[in-house]
Amino acid sequence: MDVTGAAAGSGEALDAAVAVFAAQRRRLFGIAYRMLGTVADAEDIVQETWIRWQNTDRSQVQEPAAFLTTITTRLSINVLQSSRAKRETYIGPWLPEPVNTDDDPALGAERAEALHVAILLTLEKLTPTERAAYILREAFDYPYPRIAEVISSSVVNARQLVSRARAHLASARQSAVEPTHHRRLLEAFLAAARQGDAQQLETLFADDVVSYTDGNGVKLAARIPVNGRGRVAKFVAAFAHHFWTGKTIGWVEVNGQPAATLIEDGDVTTVLTLTTSEDGIQQLLWMMNPQKLGHVIPARA
Repeated sequence: MDVTGAAAGSGEALDAAVAVFAAQRRRLFGIAYRMLGTVADAEDIVQETWIRWQNTDRSQVQEPAAFLTTITTRLSINVLQSSRAKRETYIGPWLPEPVNTDDDPALGAERAEALHVAILLTLEKLTPTERAAYILREAFDYPYPRIAEVISSSVVNARQLVSRARAHLASARQSAVEPTHHRRLLEAFLAAARQGDAQQLETLFADDVVSYTDGNGVKLAARIPVNGRGRVAKFVAAFAHHFWTGKTIGWVEVNGQPAATLIEDGDVTTVLTLTTSEDGIQQLLWMMNPQKLGHVIPARA
C-alpha cells in the first residue's frame, strides 16, 4: 500500500472538508446565535458541528450545506431545551447578548430577520422547535419541505409552527421604525437622561414603555423591569447624577440597529439599545453584564 499516497489523499479530503465548512461557518453561527442568544453558546454549537462534520463519511453527503444546517439546528434545539433551567438562577432580567453587525448586517443570513434584540427577547417565548422553524424561514429563506426535514416534522406542521411564531412576534415586528428615526430617539433619550430631565424623558416614551437591565448582579444594574412612562422617566432621572459620570458615549451597530456604548477608562461598560414605534420608545434595553460585552467593538466617542 502506498502510505504516502493514502496520507496525501486523506489530507486532501480534510482540506476539502475545511473549505466546505468555512464557506458555511458564518451562516451556521447566524442560526445558532438566533436560536440561543449568546455568542459563546453559538460558537460551541459551531465547534460541535465541525467535529461531527469531520467524523462523518462525507462521501455519502449529497448536500453539505443542508447537512451542516440540520446538525447546527438540532444541536441548538437540544441546548435551548436545557438552558432555560439555568436562567432561573440568573440575577435580574436576561437579555440576548449584543453582537456587532457593522460588517455583516444580516449575520450570515439571507435577511436580517430574527436579529434585533427585542425580537430575540420575544423569541424566548416560543418553543425551541417553533423558534427553529421561524428562524430558518424568515432569516434564511428555507422552503417548508426543507424546514420539515431539519426539524423532523411534516411540511404542514412546519407551516403551522412558523405561523404560530409570526403571531407571537407580530407586535414586536410592527413596532420598528426607520434607523434614522431610531437613532434620533436614542440621541434625544441620552441628552435628556444625562440631564436628569424627567419631563423631557416622558415626551420620548410610549405609555407602556419598559426598561430592562441585564446585569446579573453587577453594581448599578436594576434587578427588576421598570414599567410605565412616568415611572421609567423618574427611574432614569434618579440615577443621572452618578451613572453617567466619567463615561463617554460611542456609537455602534448591534444586531442590525444603532446602539450607544458607554465607555469608561477605555472599556465598554454598558450597551443601550431601544425598541421604538411611532408612539415613541417602547423598550429601553440596558446590557451591563460584563460577560456579554466582549463582542461589541468600542465605537468612536
